[in-house]
Amino acid sequence: MSRRRRAEKREHTPDPRYNSQLVSHFINLVMLDGKKSVAQSIVYGAFECVSEKLGKGDPIDLLLGAMENARPKLEVKSRRVGGTTYQVPLEIPFERQQSLALRWMVSSARNRKGAMKENLAAEIVDAYNNTGAVVRKKEETHRMAQANRAFAHLRW
Repeated sequence: MSRRRRAEKREHTPDPRYNSQLVSHFINLVMLDGKKSVAQSIVYGAFECVSEKLGKGDPIDLLLGAMENARPKLEVKSRRVGGTTYQVPLEIPFERQQSLALRWMVSSARNRKGAMKENLAAEIVDAYNNTGAVVRKKEETHRMAQANRAFAHLRW
């Protein structure tokens, strides 16, 4: 890790259909081998499936509801003190919460069998309903942080 300067945050250009930076970030996470148009068709198709399944209107609101249930608030980081490595619980900044939730959604959709569009739609619906692999991963992360809260004084 470089000690020279802090890396600057780059803004995502909003996606063409919904004009949202969150959707643009989601598309970039789905994208493989630089094939952005394929990733866009997957994400937009998944949004259509989600709005059909849930019967509600705006897919962006549904994605935000799913993100609210999937975002972790705490995580553990390894901290080495006196030759021993401790798992220290830390609060996560909002941008990292969002990135982790989106990343977990994409990876759990990839682990399912079938077409990526339907898998991604199913993951969003599961997260919206507070069930599924992403919510389980969030709860597991929170459990780990709660179990190690005795080492919270080692925070840096």
